[in-house]
Amino acid sequence: MGLYFARRLGQALLVIWLAYTLVFLAVQLLPSDPVTIFLSADAAADPATIDAMKAQYGYDQPLLVQYVNQLGQLLGGDVGYSLASGQSVATRIGAVAGSTLALASSAFVLAVVLAVALVAAATLSRSSALKRFITNLPPLFAAVPVFWLGLVLLQLLSIQLGVMSLFPDGSFASLAVPVLVLALHVSAPIAQVLLKSTTHVYEQPFIDVLRAKGASPAWIFYRHALKNAAGPAMTIAGITVGTLLAGSVITETVFARSGLGSVVLQAVTVQDVPLVQGLVLLTASAFVAVNLIVDLLYPLLDPRILKSSAHGSPRALTA
Repeated sequence: MGLYFARRLGQALLVIWLAYTLVFLAVQLLPSDPVTIFLSADAAADPATIDAMKAQYGYDQPLLVQYVNQLGQLLGGDVGYSLASGQSVATRIGAVAGSTLALASSAFVLAVVLAVALVAAATLSRSSALKRFITNLPPLFAAVPVFWLGLVLLQLLSIQLGVMSLFPDGSFASLAVPVLVLALHVSAPIAQVLLKSTTHVYEQPFIDVLRAKGASPAWIFYRHALKNAAGPAMTIAGITVGTLLAGSVITETVFARSGLGSVVLQAVTVQDVPLVQGLVLLTASAFVAVNLIVDLLYPLLDPRILKSSAHGSPRALTA
């Protein structure tokens, strides 16, 4: 297990380093340095001011020196300073990250619960019509845009029914509705893969043995089928982190919530490249961290992974 953990952690750190390198190279492909781009809309900015800011942020250094210096600062926990506010990027992001984390984590938990509930209802239902209806719900959830559903619910609940405010007021509805909007979209791929995997598990001989022993359908599903079918769904759940973060930005914008969505919008609007870099690295790190957790949970579902991890990805075995 220790060797398995070390390999997965090493892969995660490698991915983060590659993400940083790609972000750094992408900045170098811009038509000018970030300071010049940021001050391009300021008619009062003189060349001396631009040169002073470039020296302060290190953009006057050779490319390799910039890369090494920024990488060293990143390893020390310093992700740079915002051009617009002068605050450190970590401070600027940390001030609003809690709101986005609450929204994203709540939506993720609800998405998993919804996915399991849909699969349980479809699997245990004795009505073929009801099963077809439930099976068609995940594609519907995936097809409905997050921003459209959010606007519709705002129109219905705030303007027509008046049961919630147009702006966050600390009430339960002001958090529950955005969470539901985001969770419905995120639950779709998880439910689809879990349903397909569950169908495959029910074709295995051990299910017939359990039925012959008199086990109830609910016992078979919750104690045996769900555990064996969870591997591929966990993979999809890890992959949906990118969708979850992107959806959080959109959802926060629609519901006027203060969070990373507003920071992203402001950073892109004023062309604050260091802040955008920090947000991209944060997203990449969150994606890698969640997928690392998923990888570490696989051996709990299938101990064979520890024996076969040297020959390939554990996700290939469970899929």
